[in-house]
Amino acid sequence: MTEQPETEQPETEQPETEQSAWVRLTQDDPGHSAAYIQRFRDLAAQGMDLVGEARLVDAMLRRGSHVLDAGCGPGRIGAFLAEAGHDVVGVDVDPVLIAAAEEDHPGPRWLVGDLAELDLPGRGIAEPFDVIVCAGNVMTFLAPSTRTAVLRRFRAHVAPDGRAAIGFGAGRGYAFDDFLADAASAGWVPDLLLSTWDLRPFTPESDFLVAVLRPA
Repeated sequence: MTEQPETEQPETEQPETEQSAWVRLTQDDPGHSAAYIQRFRDLAAQGMDLVGEARLVDAMLRRGSHVLDAGCGPGRIGAFLAEAGHDVVGVDVDPVLIAAAEEDHPGPRWLVGDLAELDLPGRGIAEPFDVIVCAGNVMTFLAPSTRTAVLRRFRAHVAPDGRAAIGFGAGRGYAFDDFLADAASAGWVPDLLLSTWDLRPFTPESDFLVAVLRPA
């Protein structure tokens, strides 16, 4: 009996991750990231308070905790937390912002990466995080098709007793109720809902949400 040659199975193509609004913005305006960086450098030089989010996160942690700054931008939050004694990893999709973080705030580990494809163990960072902070309206810049995926990635990277602190404003295309539903489907439970990073309570009239979440 003549053996039949094995038939090669075609590789299954993985669907491409939809680009975030931030990526599209920087493609349309190549100078946008540099202007964003300079804006925050100018505000820092003027003595403006740029670390309110970081103070809240620091209050949640023991010294030496492992922190992920998700959508870290040029590093203002992660840098404060590193100076407070925490082990910080910052991830952002924009290489220009990561380069600024490395220049202005050496110390934390700053990485270029898409939050929808977050896999830090695959990059040699196996330890789970005590807190994931995602501030600066990062969630509203995500492509809608990736929002739940990002929240699942966060869930996969947090310690069993860890938490996430996520903040963004209203009127940016991501309703608070939709976000909370997405968080629930991704395995998160709200510990605390606030309307500001300085601990004001969340109400139905709030135009900003800070959600402190824990694994379900």
